[in-house]
Amino acid sequence: MRDHPTTERDSVTETLHGETFEDPYRWLEGDDDRVADWERQQNEYTDSVIQTDRRESLEPAFEELGWHESYFLPTVRGGRYFQRIEPAEAEQPRLTVRSEPDGDPRTLVDPTDLDETVSLQWFEPNWDGTLVVYGLMDAGTEQYDLRVLDVDDSAVVDEIDDVGRCNGASWDESGFYYSATGAAAEGGQLDKELRYHELDGEDRLVTADFDPERWPAVQVGPGSGVVLVTVGELGADSDLFALEDGSLEPVLTELDAPLTPVLHKGRVYVHTTAGAPRGRVLGHDAETITEVSGIEDFETVVAETGDTMQQVAPVGDGFAVHRIRDASSVVSVHSADGTERYELSLPEFAGIPRGGLGNNRESAELFVFLQGLDRPTGVVRAAVGPGDGPDDWAVLQSPTLPAELDPQEELDLTIERRWVESTDAASVPVYVVHRSDIKPDGDAPTVLYGYGGFRIPLLPSLDPYRLPFLADGGVFALACLRGGSEFGEEWHEQGAREHKEHTFEDFEAVAEDLVAAGYTNTDRLAGWGGSNGGLTVGAALTRRPGLFGAIVCTVPLLDMLRFHKFLLGEAWTGEYGSPEDEEAFEWLRSYSPYHNITQRSYPATLFATAAGDTRVHPSHARKMTARMQAATAGEDPICYHSVEETGHGTGTPTSLEIEQTLDKWAFVYETLDIER
Repeated sequence: MRDHPTTERDSVTETLHGETFEDPYRWLEGDDDRVADWERQQNEYTDSVIQTDRRESLEPAFEELGWHESYFLPTVRGGRYFQRIEPAEAEQPRLTVRSEPDGDPRTLVDPTDLDETVSLQWFEPNWDGTLVVYGLMDAGTEQYDLRVLDVDDSAVVDEIDDVGRCNGASWDESGFYYSATGAAAEGGQLDKELRYHELDGEDRLVTADFDPERWPAVQVGPGSGVVLVTVGELGADSDLFALEDGSLEPVLTELDAPLTPVLHKGRVYVHTTAGAPRGRVLGHDAETITEVSGIEDFETVVAETGDTMQQVAPVGDGFAVHRIRDASSVVSVHSADGTERYELSLPEFAGIPRGGLGNNRESAELFVFLQGLDRPTGVVRAAVGPGDGPDDWAVLQSPTLPAELDPQEELDLTIERRWVESTDAASVPVYVVHRSDIKPDGDAPTVLYGYGGFRIPLLPSLDPYRLPFLADGGVFALACLRGGSEFGEEWHEQGAREHKEHTFEDFEAVAEDLVAAGYTNTDRLAGWGGSNGGLTVGAALTRRPGLFGAIVCTVPLLDMLRFHKFLLGEAWTGEYGSPEDEEAFEWLRSYSPYHNITQRSYPATLFATAAGDTRVHPSHARKMTARMQAATAGEDPICYHSVEETGHGTGTPTSLEIEQTLDKWAFVYETLDIER
């Protein structure tokens, strides 16, 4: 057995719903010098496992892949194109502006002028494009300071510090609305306020009447005077209000379903699954929206289909819709009355991330964040005017990758979409990609990636750091597990709360299929997931350890009896259930990875986290590592790795991103015995 560091036991015993638990590593929930010393020892041990010749041989490729251009969706205001762009040599994306979609960009803000760990994660220009408000954070903490910039002279004209977890703003003619929370360090992230900031500098509270698990979002219609406020549970059921004279007047508050409003051309369009599990678009005149007595007062603009609706984006005189069809993305263009004009002729197995449609409300110009398993993420510009059609689009911007590792150049890849039968006759789609000259021989090193939660779909996408593995003969599988929204609300519900184990069963069924189909064997199969996906692979690790040769478990939830006590955990009880509820406790207890570790052999496992994570507390990974190191009877390493100057993943500097990702892939190469 590898000589893991020894973790001191300092047991806490508690009884919950009549069952007594011993938690020998509760002290690792702290952040004192004792924990810091433990992390130092664990990092040193992990370095002894991954700092090998294989890692050294991978490093040049990762350096070359990491320092590439990145482009984000443009936002058009007042004829100006605002966009975050990360040049090839940059640590962070910069905010830029240009007068034409393909013109030369002018840098407005380079956050690394402050520090290389400072990032600009979001921005919102005002309607005439003369001012822009943006959010700055440091070290991935998702705790923001706001700045207002004069676009013409690039001068900061206003500042609002310490607004907590603020993820956007919405302008009217006199200022902007934004949400603020308490500080993560003080346990205040679930204390929320809706505020209004005037251009003269006055900042006032609108309301703070929000439950801990519910979050406000504001949308203002340009020139309409209508202000809509959505209050919801992180993509779960939402309520819609109109803000009038400082009070929230109910519009749609009894749907028990997600909804997203869009204000455009004097209309309110509402994208919702209410009465339509795969989504539909409702419509109402904006000026009479406060007269609505219920959903029956809305007309159906786009009816539910067999596809799953993901996003509605106003563009020109109409709007575009992103749908998922058989776990792949399609985009349709509609007139204002909802009539579908056509679908864009996107490539087979296209993937568009959440929020991946960008728009120009001022002209018939649509932007699409397009990606695929053999296509790096690029920005597509589509003309969608009356005379345009399915083929009137082109790639506006795309990163340049090394030719020998570029699937659009020399690296020839094959993509297959398989359908795997899981429990309750669920048919789970999984994408399998590998080099075209690789024939399944039952021994290919294989990485299976999954998530399965919070209505987040996994669609075809390419992480450039995956390319050396594919070039070296590896197989990558992307599984669309229940808990996501690939097939609408029913697919989500089948992987949430009391049905959460379906997510794990799907992941295990796909792993078994990869072996049965002759791609790999259990010794050469790695499971990989992060955040909620970390829970997925953590559960698979404790339920079916013999199914995997390695596990990469990043920023994970693993102690499901205490997840609600830390950071944003309480806001996730709608997805998982609360341990305080006796019924929910039973299903959480049944699969909680930390509570299902037993004395047995476990595969090589890497638990990776970050000091600045303000979503999932690092104690999940710490405690799981300590307990598994003490319990494993096998020879494979159980590793823990924590980094500074980043958090849950957002805003990580490029240099640190390269190191982090190289460490994870080096672990896979080492434990699956992959030759270069």
